[in-house]
Amino acid sequence: MSGSNSTVSIRVASSLRRHSKRPKMSSLSTLLLLNYKPPPIPPSRFFLLPSPTLQKPPPPPLLLLLPNHLRRKPRLSRPVAALPDAMSAQGALSEALALIQSAPPTWKSAVFSNLLIFVAGSPILVAGLSAYGIGAAFLLGTLTWRAFGPSGFLLVAAYFVIGTAATKVKMAQKEAQGVAEKRKGRRGPGSVIGSSAAGCVCAFLSIFGIGGKAFSHLWLLGFIASFCTKLSDTVSSEIGKAYGKTTYLVTTFKIVPRGTEGAVSLEGTIAGIVVSVLLALASFLLGQIKAPEAVICVVASQIANLGESIIGAAFQEKEGFRWLNNDAVNIINISMGSILAVLMQQVIVPNL
Repeated sequence: MSGSNSTVSIRVASSLRRHSKRPKMSSLSTLLLLNYKPPPIPPSRFFLLPSPTLQKPPPPPLLLLLPNHLRRKPRLSRPVAALPDAMSAQGALSEALALIQSAPPTWKSAVFSNLLIFVAGSPILVAGLSAYGIGAAFLLGTLTWRAFGPSGFLLVAAYFVIGTAATKVKMAQKEAQGVAEKRKGRRGPGSVIGSSAAGCVCAFLSIFGIGGKAFSHLWLLGFIASFCTKLSDTVSSEIGKAYGKTTYLVTTFKIVPRGTEGAVSLEGTIAGIVVSVLLALASFLLGQIKAPEAVICVVASQIANLGESIIGAAFQEKEGFRWLNNDAVNIINISMGSILAVLMQQVIVPNL
């Protein structure tokens, strides 16, 4: 009996040793988890598996959640190195615009603005001015911008464009009659200075603050009146040469040929008044002067033009007055228009 029990014990022990070498499985679920292999993720579709742990997994990169055809890196239309150049160009443009719009105007902004405008308007300038005339006009434009800003410059530009157009009217006919301006109407520095001397004086007086704030508006009024006067004189003379049927000497009212110094015509006189009104009206609309002052500019310009015609008929090209050429007469003409406008403003406007 005892021998049999020992034999059973040996067999049980041997069986236990054999079973201890095998992996112990607590349940079927444990076995399934050990042998589980997740299926491969398709390349074009993505989904998130639930986490077996309690901690939330970090989100995958956004690029990995996109389909393959959207994973490509975007192509730049231009090299990245060009971006700093574009930014610098934009900054330079912003600085240029700020310089042009600077208020009050400075010498730097005046020179820069005139340079841009003269380059852009070079075809018109070449048609109406000689090379030295363009240089003189640049100085005039710079001075005007510094003193009265863009609105003052616009006034001078309008005078130049209208005056040049009137000079070119029927140029061939004027040349055939010997009454056309020299160089086919392209004016030199003497003509530019003679046409703008009074305006330049008013600009200098304004820049240096002569007379204080109380006189600053008077210098602007004198400036506007001088160009109303000169434009009226230029247009009346050129239109009178082109379309005037009958021209009269202003001192005797005798009929004289076209182009005679001191001669006037009905057609030219009407054209001169019209352009003077337009220029004064433009100054009023730009807010430079009041309505009564615009009327003063027109009246002063016509009085000055009448005086210029009398001076031309009585003294120009006469013995002892050889120095009284067209440029000198122009300076007298615009100076009269400017001074008359300032005096009339002091008498009339304060009483309105």
